[in-house]
Amino acid sequence: MGENGGVKGDYQELVDEISALLGAPATLENRDFRLIAFGTQISGDDSDFDASALDPVRTRSILTRGSTPAVRAWFEGFGIARATEPVRIPATPEAGVYRGRVCLPVRHRGIVLGYVWLLDDDPGPTQEQLDAAMEVAGRIGAQLADEAQAGADLTREFHSVLTAERGWQRDMAVAALRTALGARAEGLHTVVCVAPWPSADPDDAPSVRTLPAADALCTVPWGATGQCLALLVRLRSSEVLTPALTAAAKLRSRAGTAPVAAGVGAPRTDLAELAAAWQEATAATRTALADPRLGPDAQWSEIGPYRLLTALPAEAAHDPVIAPLLAPAHRQLAHTAEVFLDCAGQAGRAAAALGIHRQTLYYRLSRVEQLTGLDLDEGEDRLLLHMGLKASRL
Repeated sequence: MGENGGVKGDYQELVDEISALLGAPATLENRDFRLIAFGTQISGDDSDFDASALDPVRTRSILTRGSTPAVRAWFEGFGIARATEPVRIPATPEAGVYRGRVCLPVRHRGIVLGYVWLLDDDPGPTQEQLDAAMEVAGRIGAQLADEAQAGADLTREFHSVLTAERGWQRDMAVAALRTALGARAEGLHTVVCVAPWPSADPDDAPSVRTLPAADALCTVPWGATGQCLALLVRLRSSEVLTPALTAAAKLRSRAGTAPVAAGVGAPRTDLAELAAAWQEATAATRTALADPRLGPDAQWSEIGPYRLLTALPAEAAHDPVIAPLLAPAHRQLAHTAEVFLDCAGQAGRAAAALGIHRQTLYYRLSRVEQLTGLDLDEGEDRLLLHMGLKASRL
């Protein structure tokens, strides 16, 4: 994808070349049927794009930049994934395909990497035209292969930066990532964390190509057995995190029905600081999962006290003084105490927020003091209770 999520100019030029060779609009999709480019440049008197030539399948592909699983399965049933020559697919109105298709498999070293699609007319392109178009498809395949290898290199180096130990290992990982990014290494970046990701299979992760302004995407361990997604995003301004937040929302939408959250670290100009940005992103994600009011997409700069609480070791949340209040039987008392402290100890505000009478609030707070041994008239006791209740969410 281009800087703003547009089609790369070189793919567009190659698709336009095929359109000109065959005298028909062409579309290029990857092997997952995600749209990469579509051309309307044709020769002769029909050089203007003919919208009436579209059928529902082609329209959906262009407008949504993809196809449904059912459409993919239908087309693959014609053997396009194994083909080495153009494949003609007949019109099938009941499948929403009102016009026949010509599919040019895009291959590199025997591996299919995508497809070029054209609407088939009568008599349709000649063999000579198809041979010329297949030569261009071969160039597209080589470029897709190079891009896939570059993406694999970026994924590996990005993962290394996030997981390497401090010292020379991380320094080497940063240097390798800088080389893999090339000119894109200069400028502003941030890191996004999406967790928990429902699949441990890296192949199930979305393609970074579908995420505007994204440079690299990888899976990273989350907790003892889970996985999360880590995304490297380019920014134009440290004040505008829209590209990162947009990418976070897109990734969450592809997680299925599983409850997931996303966190965004503070922008960085030095790739050596990406590991710190990653810690911030994971902290923001933990916060969004723990406190829905701050999610589902949380920014490190906006999670308040959780910036400190997420840095504490896990055992810090189990302070023995607060433990009795965290028992399931006292969930209502714990919630009352947290709301009271969130309201800066103002009884009127807290009672209104809880929807209870002020005397009921006082009674519950006295029960909290009895259970914990804390004095809620003392600032340090309030601080300990407030921190313990917030930390218990994490």
